[in-house]
Amino acid sequence: MTFIDDTLTVFRRQWRLSMRNPAWVLIALMQPVLYLALFGPLLTRLPAGVLSGGASAGTGGGGTAAAYKFFVPGLLIQLGLFGSTFVGFAIISDWRSGVIERFRVTPVSRLAIMAGRVLRDVVVLVVQAVILVLVGTAFGLRAPVTAVLVSLGFIVLVALGLASVSYATALALKSEDAFAPLVNSVVVPLMLLSGIMLPMTLGPGWLQGIARVSPFRYIIDAMREAFTGTYGGTIMLEGVAVAVGLAIACMWLGSRAFLRENT
Repeated sequence: MTFIDDTLTVFRRQWRLSMRNPAWVLIALMQPVLYLALFGPLLTRLPAGVLSGGASAGTGGGGTAAAYKFFVPGLLIQLGLFGSTFVGFAIISDWRSGVIERFRVTPVSRLAIMAGRVLRDVVVLVVQAVILVLVGTAFGLRAPVTAVLVSLGFIVLVALGLASVSYATALALKSEDAFAPLVNSVVVPLMLLSGIMLPMTLGPGWLQGIARVSPFRYIIDAMREAFTGTYGGTIMLEGVAVAVGLAIACMWLGSRAFLRENT
């Protein structure tokens, strides 16, 4: 069997397991939808210049359209962050029940064991992202179709990288008690420093400087740029470069760690 065939075999198995309880796909959307409903309206009173990253405050609110063009891209990245980094719990359960060990004694590629799972996670996150965008339109989001497609591309890159690292880390730790605090200690600061909830321009200079360390800051800025109809500027190029680089680096680290674990 080829690597692609092995990956698709693992993907189909994981997908069937997911579809046995499809309700969790919607349950995972509850948190971002609640933010959309309860936090999003607060942003409508922020000046348009602040929402667009400008320094000018102005006097009037940016309005519903500007608020959700700012907020929805952040929620999409939040969905990708949490949806990708917590997938490692599943592989700990499979390792404990002997599923991983049974795969090891088959001709299936060791790397495909991870790749098939990651592919399933990417598909699920894309479905969730589409649903979140559709819900956002009900609250007043208006964005070009091209912007939505660009955002889905970013979600795919984020999911590829983070899910790979999550599986490799979980398989190395083999303990939910160790994995959970590690994930939270990494994801929460990244989320806060990415400007998901509020524009980072509202913060002091030192906080904005620290926020530049977060790769998701550049990705979110690029997605927000796309939602305004701009696709070829410096912000977009930076976002694409960071997203691609992050995905490649994380997949490389994840695959190396996973292959070492399976030797």
